[in-house]
Amino acid sequence: MTSREQHWQHVYETKTPNAVSWYQVDPALSLGLIDGLHLPEDAAIVDVGAGASVLADRLLDRGFSDLTLVDLAASALAHTRDRLGARAAAVEFIPGDVTRLSLGHKVDLWHDRAVLHFLTSADDRARYRGALDAHLKPGGHAIIATFAVGGPEKCSGLPVRQYDAARLMDLLGDGYELVNECFEEHTTPWGSTQAFACFLVRKVA
Repeated sequence: MTSREQHWQHVYETKTPNAVSWYQVDPALSLGLIDGLHLPEDAAIVDVGAGASVLADRLLDRGFSDLTLVDLAASALAHTRDRLGARAAAVEFIPGDVTRLSLGHKVDLWHDRAVLHFLTSADDRARYRGALDAHLKPGGHAIIATFAVGGPEKCSGLPVRQYDAARLMDLLGDGYELVNECFEEHTTPWGSTQAFACFLVRKVA
């Protein structure tokens, strides 16, 4: 197990899902962007760095039937599996590192809330871009949410890299177009705020 895996495994073994700074009662921004895409119910969706987010619950509520959740921490995915109960059978759970991801199939939607900004090395960012390229269908969309410029410089004791649209598109390159850029003041469970930027991009090649 890598140090990165150990870190996140420890987080979810020692804290409840609603006791971490990134916890959301309702992932409204992501859901609004997803709803706007009008995807068919059989669209293939992967949530990388899914943690114990309730996004999967809400997508199942909407009738989506091809969901994959990826996270470094098996303990995080276990929270979601337990919460979903019988509905967990409709979801594929993959404990693993997104920078080394191999799903074996392509997806219509890639969702990432707060993974990319933890990748502070150029090599990790290049591998992330490679995983995105390998898995997203041409014409498919990615929703990537990160700390915004001026937002937190650390999270969970780790350094982060802030993003604006120019920095993200420089990473993704000419094969992607920016469709939408949103900003959100996320309120943590203890009442502080964090500036997030959320980008909807489309793969054009």
